[in-house]
Amino acid sequence: MRVSKSFIPTLRDDPAGAEAVSHRLMLRAGLIRQLAAGIYSMLPLGYRVLRKVEAIVREEMEAIGAQEFLLPALHPAELWKESGRWDSIGGEMFRLRDRKDTEMCLGMTHEEVFTAIARDEIRSYKQLPQTWYQIQTKFRDEARPKSGVLRSRQFTMKDSYSFDVDAAGLDKSFDAHAEAYKRIFSRCGIASVPVEASSGAMGGSESVEFMAVSDAGEDWIVQCDGCGYAANLEKAQSAAAVVEDQGDTAALEKFPTPGVRTIEDLVSFDGGATAERQIKTLVYVVDDEPVLLLLRGDDELNEVKAMDALGMQALRPAHPGEIRKLLGADPGSLGAVGVTNAKIYADAMLRGCNGMTTGANENDFHLRHVDVERDIAKIQWVDLRSTREGEACVACGKPLRVCKSIEVGHIFKLGLRYSEALGAKIQGADGKEVPLVMGSYGIGIERIMAAAIEAHHDENGIIWPQSIAPYKVVVAAVKMKDAKQAEAVEKIYQDCIDAGFDVMMDERDERPGVKFKDADLIGIPFRIVVGARALEKGNVEFFVRATGEASEIPLDQVISELKKRMI
Repeated sequence: MRVSKSFIPTLRDDPAGAEAVSHRLMLRAGLIRQLAAGIYSMLPLGYRVLRKVEAIVREEMEAIGAQEFLLPALHPAELWKESGRWDSIGGEMFRLRDRKDTEMCLGMTHEEVFTAIARDEIRSYKQLPQTWYQIQTKFRDEARPKSGVLRSRQFTMKDSYSFDVDAAGLDKSFDAHAEAYKRIFSRCGIASVPVEASSGAMGGSESVEFMAVSDAGEDWIVQCDGCGYAANLEKAQSAAAVVEDQGDTAALEKFPTPGVRTIEDLVSFDGGATAERQIKTLVYVVDDEPVLLLLRGDDELNEVKAMDALGMQALRPAHPGEIRKLLGADPGSLGAVGVTNAKIYADAMLRGCNGMTTGANENDFHLRHVDVERDIAKIQWVDLRSTREGEACVACGKPLRVCKSIEVGHIFKLGLRYSEALGAKIQGADGKEVPLVMGSYGIGIERIMAAAIEAHHDENGIIWPQSIAPYKVVVAAVKMKDAKQAEAVEKIYQDCIDAGFDVMMDERDERPGVKFKDADLIGIPFRIVVGARALEKGNVEFFVRATGEASEIPLDQVISELKKRMI
């Protein structure tokens, strides 16, 4: 590929509004351009990277026996209604009607469509196991698209689905995908961390996310360096410090707290309470019914944990009017003591706590000497809190780390979630009809690209891993108008093509610094520079982008040197 004939619109300065490193560099290197919020055009260099990632994904999927499909992105609403997700999924689904007023949607994922094919085509256990996959465009109407391709409204996903006769078969399919994912991320230059995760709207009994630790990520994971325990913050457990029994058997006492509206206000209030001695009372609405969620004052609610604990796919904070109607007070003075008109869920860290303080359900008043189990009726104990940095690992007791990360893959044990809903059944070995046992497995292709950039870059630009670099070699002359330099560049370029290397030749009539800066920005792993002084000795400069190593080598050893360094 000759640079002068190519479309590579590099930018000198960082674009306004691009915060994530990968977003800035993908724009500056001419890989992508934004069409609208969360919608990006993939330009030629970016598309080459995307295709290389896809090739690695295909190789690893086919290595575990997966067969490739290509399914429609436009889905009839009926299938999603059969699964129950038409109503349970919120505004992130793009919905539309065709000219006949038929309800349709753009596919966010393809569990329903693949299950329908299996339902209609698979009849017997003898046809199992099956693993099907596709690499295809998905659509999600993200409320806040950000960080370039890391959170967009249209993106490319590899989604695969396993169909087995029983749970043991699902375990094998799940483990095969987990190992394939580890190989995919490793080959793409990403250090992935498999973590326990919530299944969320997908449903099922178990899921594992593959995370790439990065400040650009929006997810938080908890890790233990002692034993290797890792979980998404939405699933993580810890051996958090328990508040000591105060032995407080005094009767409830209501006391005035004028102007107190927050946990911090009550901490600093004369006669108040420390955060760990307060009960935080939150009012949420689930299926139009209010519930109270109770935590220790120093803990934070994890909404995904709450949804999992309540067996719900959605919940929302109650509006002020709903709160006043339920409890008779405003936030800041709320509590669960004496409440009988709502279900009460309390985080397990409150179990056995006494000597606590909580709102009195009367504005500007609180209650002290609260014994949680004595004074609050019909508590349902659940896990609601987010694990914090430094808390003890449940497995080995060592301090836990909490770090930001990018989700690059997610695998689910769906079990019977979709097969029962859509009636996908087969005849088992005993002749009886049984539902298919399913798994679902996703990888974000553009996210792999972005995560690789986040992990491999410097102040000069991208440092692509060889496996997914758009080109592996760039050949340039210091002065292309010099006939000897031009002749040498052309020879090296043709030799690279003959050797099967992905190579670009920068034959532009530009200053050497401009060419080198572009090559560094784009992230080409190897740069061969032909200059007058080195050429007089029969040498060229050999530059390695990843290490910054530059050396002179004989012109006739360029191909052999590249072969030694190619991965």
